[in-house]
Amino acid sequence: MGHSYTARAEGGDALQPDWIETAGRAGYAAKGFVYTAIGGFATLAAVGSGGTSEGSRAVLRKIAQQPFGRVLLALAGVGLLGYVVWRGIQALYNPTSSGNGAKELAKRIGYACSAVVNLALAWYALQVAFRSASSSGGSKQEWTARLLTQPLGPWLVGAIGLGIIGAGMYFFYKASNARFMKHLQAGRMSLEREKIVKRTGQFGLPARGVAFLLIGGFVIQAAVQAEPQEVEGLGAAFQTLAHQPYGPWLMGLVAVGFMAYGVYCFMLARYRRFRTE
Repeated sequence: MGHSYTARAEGGDALQPDWIETAGRAGYAAKGFVYTAIGGFATLAAVGSGGTSEGSRAVLRKIAQQPFGRVLLALAGVGLLGYVVWRGIQALYNPTSSGNGAKELAKRIGYACSAVVNLALAWYALQVAFRSASSSGGSKQEWTARLLTQPLGPWLVGAIGLGIIGAGMYFFYKASNARFMKHLQAGRMSLEREKIVKRTGQFGLPARGVAFLLIGGFVIQAAVQAEPQEVEGLGAAFQTLAHQPYGPWLMGLVAVGFMAYGVYCFMLARYRRFRTE
């Protein structure tokens, strides 16, 4: 059976299966749905109108309780698997970059980590969609406990925490100079649509950056204290913000930023460039 292939926009010296682009676009759309939902529920929690600020898994369970929620979760889970495929392709062979060296290696490691994290989220979404899933959040702590018992375990956990903080800082960097725009097919967008992509990216990426900085801090604290229970996720990051001065406003601002990031992901699903031009 033959496969449909698309050549690079310039040169035509490299071929890429069309299904990779399809998987990537489906993945960004699913990611947009999840982040919009996370931000929406957290915003409701910040203003005291219900919702939840317990993190991505709690949001997935909340979605399952809505009309047609399990159908939406099944679609989101399949879409996230497409995103995992795309990140895996980027990790093995980054088709949108021709760079080499340490910077390129760091990017590929980041893509691989993103693939693993989103694979876990996709699996959980499908579990909730097709059967009940545990609400326990102990998996992060269990993995951390295993790492801490290994030779140089605390150093490994600390390095992971520093990596998460580094990713958070990189989100701020990407937002500051709008570097993410170089990955978009600008010729397919109107000026108004281009402004929407730029503004949602510049608002949404720092919101993710705040969450990553807090989560990385939790991981480093676990490494220093050799206490795996210190490792927390997005829900704890929202709660940390909520307990600061002007906490509901801070949490609400980051939550709205997550919704903006979701819109940005929807735009990536439509306009992302998947090959080097």
